[in-house]
Amino acid sequence: QLVESGGGSVQAGGSLRLSCAASRSIFSISTMGWYRQAPGKQRELVATITDFSSNPKYADSVKGRFTISRDNANTVSLQMNSLKPEDTAVYYCAAARTVVARPGDYWGQGTQVTVSS
Repeated sequence: QLVESGGGSVQAGGSLRLSCAASRSIFSISTMGWYRQAPGKQRELVATITDFSSNPKYADSVKGRFTISRDNANTVSLQMNSLKPEDTAVYYCAAARTVVARPGDYWGQGTQVTVSS
């Protein structure tokens, strides 16, 4: 129900942009966000944003480097700059019908981001 795109491989210091679109069957999305999971680690919440691009929140590990934006009611993007090898993970888009700290009503399939040193 959520489809991600934009993952790939990049050298440290480079940039990638992830996008996520919700299918038309999903109505009234409020919060959208991105999680990531590296091998052997727990899933980490990276960034969230609510309706009308208000109040974006970021994990400390990505503040100042990543920017989340709400392109329209059903799409969200994550601009990732100054990438580090520790940003390597599978990135998942998630959405919720209400304003929540950790969206999880809907999930994407994940997209791989690999940052080489």
